[in-house]
Amino acid sequence: MNLYEHTIIARQDVSPSQLKQIEEKYSKLVEKFEGSIVKLENWGLMNLSYLIKKNKKGNFIHYKIKGNGKIISELEKSEKIDKNLLRYLTVKVKKFDLKTDYFKKNEDKEILNK
Repeated sequence: MNLYEHTIIARQDVSPSQLKQIEEKYSKLVEKFEGSIVKLENWGLMNLSYLIKKNKKGNFIHYKIKGNGKIISELEKSEKIDKNLLRYLTVKVKKFDLKTDYFKKNEDKEILNK
């Protein structure tokens, strides 16, 4: 089994319920092709470095996926035609970093450290 980190950026004007549907849609797609999602992180609405399709911000969703290459090709094929998504990126990794939450707010980190 290969390990992948997969990030998608949804449009800034997507509602929270639509965002949940997007998460579930791609989670089900991974499970359909016999993969498993090790961790799902919703990083929230963040500024983009440059305009993408006239959007200054995007909703980031990050998956840590265990599976084969067929899963990734099917995910990307489906994401190409999804009008709610701006970009996607898949990176093959050797191991997952499940301890660090890179996009937690500073207040949340301070509470967790106490």
